[in-house]
Amino acid sequence: MRKINLWILAGVILLSASSYRLILMTNEEKAEMKIEQNAEAVPTFSQNLVTSGAYGQDVYELQGRLKYLGYYYGKIDSHFGPKTLGSVKWFQSEFGIPVDGVVGAKTKLKLYNATKDWRPTEPGPGQATGGNSSAGTNSGGNSSNNGSSGNNNMGSTNSLGLTENEIKIMANAVYGEARGEPFEGQVAVAAVILNRVESPQFPNTPSGVIFQPGAFTAVADGQIYLEPNEQARKAVMQALDGWDPSGGCLYYFNPKTATSKWIWSRPQVKTIGQHIFCM
Repeated sequence: MRKINLWILAGVILLSASSYRLILMTNEEKAEMKIEQNAEAVPTFSQNLVTSGAYGQDVYELQGRLKYLGYYYGKIDSHFGPKTLGSVKWFQSEFGIPVDGVVGAKTKLKLYNATKDWRPTEPGPGQATGGNSSAGTNSGGNSSNNGSSGNNNMGSTNSLGLTENEIKIMANAVYGEARGEPFEGQVAVAAVILNRVESPQFPNTPSGVIFQPGAFTAVADGQIYLEPNEQARKAVMQALDGWDPSGGCLYYFNPKTATSKWIWSRPQVKTIGQHIFCM
């Protein structure tokens, strides 16, 4: 009987120890899960998708982190051009992410976790000229910025280093092409010019893009030489500051007046005012 009691006592002790150990393991697993959840929630970049044609703080951080890992060898210029696109796809292929060139939540998290020791080493967008560096890749920019800045402030946001003449000719183009359009549509026209500057298919300066033969109606009919209003200038500066309502488009047209059959073959992205923007 005594031996039976000893065996029962030993069994109870063993069972208690096992249960306690299981509880500890469960708590440790819960802690690990909590750490993983917190890691998933670490804020990196902004919440916006970062895509080709974007400009701003998100692209600055993207290029910096990719360069830190050796996937990007270009200049950190805060502009998501072909070199940046190639680097993103390279990173995605190496880290088992769908290779689409779109920097969404999964790509951001992978990049952040792989570059936790990265620190900015170059001026961010707008800082080199004393401008505002808070602009991101805000594809949903608010046209309420329409009256928010004067000439001096607009000049300070020119972090692409464009001359006053380049800004002026862009404003002329926006005014000649889209002065009857909503402010968002005017910014989109300016963004298309910048997207073309970045694309290898087009000249690499705004004036080169604008005066490319047959590129803009305003050049063909002489409206390019009309004096732009303040709204056209502000639309240009909004585009320079990273707002691209077109979503990275390279073309736009008015379906009521377009005579080219070719333009209808381009993939259409969105309509703003009277203009259809396409790739």
